[in-house]
Amino acid sequence: MSMNSINIDKLPLLLTSSLALGVIFLALKFLHLIPETHIAVIIVAALLLGAAVFSAVHHAEILALKVGEPLGSVILALAVTIIESGLIISQMSSGKLGAEFIGRDTIFSALIIVLNGIVGLCLVVGGAKHHEQTFKLDGAAAALSVLTTLAAISLIVPTYTISSPGPYYTAFQLGFVGVVSLALYCIFVFVQTVLHHDYFVTAQDENHHSLKPANRTVVLSSVFLPIALVVVVLLAKFLSEPINNMVVAAGLPIAFVGVIIALVVLLPEGFAAVRAARLNQLQTSLNLSLGSAIATIGLTIPVLAIYSIWQNAKLALGIGPQASVMLILTVFVSSITLATGRTTILQGSVHLVIFFVFLFLSAIP
Repeated sequence: MSMNSINIDKLPLLLTSSLALGVIFLALKFLHLIPETHIAVIIVAALLLGAAVFSAVHHAEILALKVGEPLGSVILALAVTIIESGLIISQMSSGKLGAEFIGRDTIFSALIIVLNGIVGLCLVVGGAKHHEQTFKLDGAAAALSVLTTLAAISLIVPTYTISSPGPYYTAFQLGFVGVVSLALYCIFVFVQTVLHHDYFVTAQDENHHSLKPANRTVVLSSVFLPIALVVVVLLAKFLSEPINNMVVAAGLPIAFVGVIIALVVLLPEGFAAVRAARLNQLQTSLNLSLGSAIATIGLTIPVLAIYSIWQNAKLALGIGPQASVMLILTVFVSSITLATGRTTILQGSVHLVIFFVFLFLSAIP
């Protein structure tokens, strides 16, 4: 969220025009005026989807600047979660083989990408420029404890329950986990924004976020944000089958669809986190990163639980031994990285190595 006083109130022409093109594209699709299976149409839809994701996160950033930190990071996390849930449900509703695993694969991929890819890149970029960076230890520890609990009950425990075979919760178990996940997320947000606001904000962050967008800019972003989110969800539905076909044609495991979804969703927020780290605002980077990881489970799991129970759709959440090792390693290394309140390029490099191992094993299990 590192916008400066020169362009903070300037509406990006590229994002606005691409969002308008996305609306026009969807209108033509619903009127059956374009060939939905033509390769050129699919490419255009993919480009418009990427632009709509960036547009949604940009307008969420404007609103985040208006309300300040750490509530601003919560707004960004909510926007990203809506996008992620829409992409997952579009895949689940496709009826394709393995569709019940898309939610699990996407959530797991998002956790690994955030905690290793985004955090690692932030620490490397920030460490390369500023050598050593600091953050509030209390806030990071609180966020990591919530994240670890949510990850365990959502992705590891389902594999070992006995009421339902395999990596599945029963409908009653799934509903309970959805409620618990949402409750824990809401408690975390209350602590982050009200009860212990000072755990998540440094004096430098307060000075940076004293810059506020104009009321006109806030109004425009309030209008464009929901439009961008709707465009993302509808374009994701349109592209669900082509994405599956592309992964199969490339000889990749179907689980790689989850990696693609997570990368698309997290790319804009990742840029925001890295920008903040480069400006020596590591606290903002961690608020964005850890907040989005917590929202990935705390908000997405309840949404998927409601959809699964309502539509009687199978939802596999439990991960296998290889993924469990990667998750445990990630949490362990993250706890060491966030244990002192200071980071260097070395911690970032370790996280990036884990991230690249994850990508390699996702393509070649």
